[in-house]
Amino acid sequence: MPSLTGGATLVAALEAHGVHTVFGIPGTHNLSVFSALAASPIHLVLTRHEQGAGYAADGYARVSGQPGVCLTTTGPAILNALAAAAQAWSDSVPVLFISPGMPLTHPGRGNGYLHEVKDQHAALDAVVAYSHRVTSVEEIPAAVAYAFAAMRTGRPRPVHLEVPLDLLEATAAVRHVTPVEPAASAARDDAVEAATDRLRSARRPVMIVGGGARTAVQQIRGVAERLNAPVLTTANGKGTLDESHALCVGAGLHHPSARALLDDADTVLAIGTELAPSDLWNGPIHLDDRLIRIDVDCTSMITNADPAVRLVGDAPIVLGQLLHALGGREGAAGDSLVRAEAARQGLAADAAAEGAPWEALVDALSPVVDEGTVVAGDSTMACYYGALTGVRVHRPAGFLYPTGGGTLGYGLPAAIGASLAPKRPRVIALLGDGGAMFTLPELATAAALGLSLPVVVVDNGGYGEIRNEMADRHDPVHSVRLGGIDFPAAARAMGCRGRSLESPTELTAAVQEAFTADRPTLLHLREDSRATQG
Repeated sequence: MPSLTGGATLVAALEAHGVHTVFGIPGTHNLSVFSALAASPIHLVLTRHEQGAGYAADGYARVSGQPGVCLTTTGPAILNALAAAAQAWSDSVPVLFISPGMPLTHPGRGNGYLHEVKDQHAALDAVVAYSHRVTSVEEIPAAVAYAFAAMRTGRPRPVHLEVPLDLLEATAAVRHVTPVEPAASAARDDAVEAATDRLRSARRPVMIVGGGARTAVQQIRGVAERLNAPVLTTANGKGTLDESHALCVGAGLHHPSARALLDDADTVLAIGTELAPSDLWNGPIHLDDRLIRIDVDCTSMITNADPAVRLVGDAPIVLGQLLHALGGREGAAGDSLVRAEAARQGLAADAAAEGAPWEALVDALSPVVDEGTVVAGDSTMACYYGALTGVRVHRPAGFLYPTGGGTLGYGLPAAIGASLAPKRPRVIALLGDGGAMFTLPELATAAALGLSLPVVVVDNGGYGEIRNEMADRHDPVHSVRLGGIDFPAAARAMGCRGRSLESPTELTAAVQEAFTADRPTLLHLREDSRATQG
């Protein structure tokens, strides 16, 4: 057993678990880790803020399908990443947050140590699946193996690993721990039989696909085609069935046409979705007696709805069971393609009515989003009123969006993380001006990496959604204007290209050009909407 420092032990454990990329910032208390990283094949991406590191790890995890890793130092650094940890929790994204902690012998009541926090471990434990503080160098390999096993088993969630800073410098004879291979779970045979009976007799089946189905691309398509079922998706499920497929209605469960389709359905098959208010917006849809639900998480099985049939297991495995049980059966409803096309047109009409100010933006972005492109969106009206339904994507994790947490500042660093995932997909960042200001310094990160990243900033002069809500409440409208910010100049100051566009019609060519540039390109576009009035 080799004798290693705690920092070197941690890096070796990450290497053993197939980690290729880590996002983070060095600090006084984690220098032992960075010393080991200097000799490691792991690529350390130096972000400009710990929150950006967390969001980048989230984007990397969604697109790569592997856990992301965010490395910070103690106290304020890991607390800076807490919003990203909360976002990863809400959208079920596996991110390992790693930080040093106070020394093993640190007084429980504190003594004013540098970066001291009242209870750092408790702060993280309140947000992620669990926070674990190791107590010896020898424990580090097992703690990392446990973290990866937890993130790869059942519903993926972020976790936090805290290594006391004195252990990072200490040395010990270390026994390495090999990764634990997760076992995929199948649904019970009686539940599969019950689901199959209902699906065989369904005349108007509909499918809802959530983010938990991203690994079941082929099975989703197979079941949809076997049932001839129109497919709706959540924001995080968008693209799991290619949105150019004839049965794909699209994303945007809150639209009236989506609700009408579900109300008319005699059977609804929901895969990997909480049926959450953050997707439905306007109250629950009552599906219980018509609902067949597939979810890997037993507790999610009865969240927001209690299905008639419960299929607990991994989405690709359970859908494979259904395909086998259904055999060569074709969908009973011969008008299914007509139903899907009518629903798609209805969804498009709803989106056009709701998102009229962003229609030209959507039309300009759509031609540049091909089968390999990822759109990384921020919590901005241009995304949830525009791109969510209006821009078709063609791959799983093709639309990155902070659905559950609804955090601002997600889009740019998530786009950076997604750009660094294996196979290096084309990525477009779509931001509002308010959200852009949260993590704008990450433009410097993207520039240092030489990413050919188009960053579209749709500017309504501030926090437009909040301005509208204030007005709707008949409250005084205040504290929502950010003033005129020269975003292209700010981008150029951080090593990027920057350009203002006069009209959304210029966006298609500008994005295509940005994909071939040797650095990121910020494209600034003024919004013409209610939010810009007064």
